[in-house]
Amino acid sequence: MATVYDLKSRFQDLLRPLLRRMAAAGITANQVTLAALALSVMAGLAIVLWPEAGLPLALLPLVLFARMALNAMDGMLAREHHQQSALGAVLNELGDVVSDLALYLPFALVPGVSAMAVVGLCLLAVISEMSGVVGIQIGASRRYDGPLGKSDRAVLFGTLGLLLGIDLIGPAFANWVLAIALLPGALTIFNRARKALAEVREGRP
Repeated sequence: MATVYDLKSRFQDLLRPLLRRMAAAGITANQVTLAALALSVMAGLAIVLWPEAGLPLALLPLVLFARMALNAMDGMLAREHHQQSALGAVLNELGDVVSDLALYLPFALVPGVSAMAVVGLCLLAVISEMSGVVGIQIGASRRYDGPLGKSDRAVLFGTLGLLLGIDLIGPAFANWVLAIALLPGALTIFNRARKALAEVREGRP
């Protein structure tokens, strides 16, 4: 099942010239990871502080795009410039989950938006990422299967934030979208667990 994640390699090619300059300047993968986390927390805090204001929501797509770029660059720095470390792996996985929660949970405070739907999607997101990491524990690869992976969630919440922020849609419509998204959110968990198990079975002699 195709997801936004499938475009990652093309996006990385565009970032590679900038990446070389960052590496030459001594910027590390872990610093980039922490920068992405800080950006997410600040953007989420803006929504928490001003839940009725449109600007923090409307700017969310830009924040998510910057976060996506930073997330791509930290991995590339680690792999291509020999910066891989146990600390980096921990920061990467935890940073993604904390960033998601920091950016998406504040939607529950936006007037009229269903807190139950927002919290439900955030809970599924955490379990999805846990399901992806569990693949490594059982001898499979880190699973990124969709249909609602990290990048797809960014598109979902970024689009809703923009449309709500500029008053192009109302909370009622957003609630329908969030409720419908619960199904692919749950399916993502199932797909990651199923494919991790299949990968382990296929790898056995």
